[in-house]
Amino acid sequence: MPKHKYRFNPESLNFIREESSFKKRFWQGFRYFLLSIIVSIIYYIIFSFFFDTPEERGLRRENQELVLQFELFNKKFDHVTAVLEDIQQRDDNIYRTIFEAEPIPSTYRSAGMGGVDRYTHLEDLSNSELVIKTAQRIDKLAKQVYIQSKSFDEVIEMAKRKEEMIACVPAIQPVSNKDLKRVASPFGVRMHPFYKVLKMHTGMDFTAPTGTEIYATGNGVVSDVILSSRGYGNTIIIDHGFGYKTLYAHQSKTLVKPGQKVRRGDVIGLVGNTGMSMAPHLHYEVRKNNEPINPINFYFNDLTPEEYDKIIELAAQSGQSLD
Repeated sequence: MPKHKYRFNPESLNFIREESSFKKRFWQGFRYFLLSIIVSIIYYIIFSFFFDTPEERGLRRENQELVLQFELFNKKFDHVTAVLEDIQQRDDNIYRTIFEAEPIPSTYRSAGMGGVDRYTHLEDLSNSELVIKTAQRIDKLAKQVYIQSKSFDEVIEMAKRKEEMIACVPAIQPVSNKDLKRVASPFGVRMHPFYKVLKMHTGMDFTAPTGTEIYATGNGVVSDVILSSRGYGNTIIIDHGFGYKTLYAHQSKTLVKPGQKVRRGDVIGLVGNTGMSMAPHLHYEVRKNNEPINPINFYFNDLTPEEYDKIIELAAQSGQSLD
């Protein structure tokens, strides 16, 4: 039975039944409908704020698993990095040392990948900081592995040329070892015979009669022959490769020409007294990467341990060079 609405008429003191028009009923229903939508939206917002949907719970769990995997990856990176650092240490201090190669600079080994915008495409991801950090570590590790790979390629090439290197590195005395008393002045700070001041003596002096034969101390190519009455006088410079050069000064006569190939033990000139020299002798230098180094470390092919100790003792007795 349909329900009707009544309103009280104070004038007649009676209840009068209200007649509802279609328009009134429409707007009344529309208001109820709109109110129900607003209530539903509020309910949905409150529910979604405090409660996760099954899909959201799945995504949240997946995100946590990804974060855990990234953390595990970073721990593995720590282990791999430690192993790589050990390989790098061996490379610099053992492999490259054996072949007398310069170590790779640490600044070059540890340099990162360039480009400030390299990781911008990752900034919008969730946990972007962790993702970018991991990406940076991967790129840096990849570069270090590449550098180490190239270094090993160089070591392999140096190993193939080891026999050639052994033949080229200076390894004998430049004059005959018949009389060790002929060692006059060693490498180091000495009194200059002309200027009478302390000065770095960048080679080793061997006193010997004029005309004594001078030997190439390693295989190489004559890079320069200087004929002069000043300074080092008549001088020969041999390029042995592998960063080594030797210099033979104050010769009375040079027996080789620029560009000529020589082998260890070849006679290249004769002892003399040319240039700024106090007496007949050979001034001998060994240079590595164009820097003079002590020649006394390069007589291992023709000196016994006793003779080596003797030559050091005799060299230390001199306080003045001959040039």
